[in-house]
Amino acid sequence: MILNSKVIGESSSKLIILHGFLGMSNNWKTYANKMQETGFEIHLLDQRNHGESFHSIDFSYEIMAKDILDYLNHNKISKASLIGHSMGGKTAMIFSSIYPEFIDKLIVVDILPIAYKSNFRQILECLYSIDLKKISSRKGADELLKNKIKDFVMRGFLLKNLKRNDLGNFNFKFNLEVLKSKFPEVEKALKLKNPFNGNVLFIKGEKSNYVDLSNLEMIEKNFPKFKIVEIPKAGHWVHSENPEMFFNETNIFLKN
Repeated sequence: MILNSKVIGESSSKLIILHGFLGMSNNWKTYANKMQETGFEIHLLDQRNHGESFHSIDFSYEIMAKDILDYLNHNKISKASLIGHSMGGKTAMIFSSIYPEFIDKLIVVDILPIAYKSNFRQILECLYSIDLKKISSRKGADELLKNKIKDFVMRGFLLKNLKRNDLGNFNFKFNLEVLKSKFPEVEKALKLKNPFNGNVLFIKGEKSNYVDLSNLEMIEKNFPKFKIVEIPKAGHWVHSENPEMFFNETNIFLKN
């Protein structure tokens, strides 16, 4: 099966963007609209079990990398630059290790190929506890969540995934059951078989602790032609917290 996508612009210069965990392609639409003005054709992908893409019990970074390969082949794209945020960044890194010939340049946003422990496990439990049949509006869902998830920005991010089914009831776009059961796959360290010898930009949010610079030796081993840029006034959601500087840094890297 082929991943759902939104294509913005038309150009021989292709840019693939991979969202993070519990995200979707629409999270990157504002950035994509701006990037297409600089001469790129942007493909915003919904990764499996997310957004409008297919649901599957099979879920690992290696499998998601194969999804990207299938998408490129289906769309007759022989080479593209790749941006991945968080979980999408891990997918992008494993893709670069297995299928390097398809990548022009690689941008990894606020993530490393290491194991993580995050608060998403608790968030999944909160979402799983909601009885969607009792919800009549997004406001009602927000009321149910706000006692457990205090951050209203995070709640808004999650509730973008609510949609009505044919019966008029709310469902989540993402496959909550599988993502909850397979969450250790999301947090685990990557097994990078081969170094990627192309140009790589790691972007770190100033307020984020996801990119620990003590890992520079490990990064250099797997990505010998890397550089790291820190974006001020931004945490893990770099592209939305400081969009102007994020755009400038990524555009300069992709164009040079």
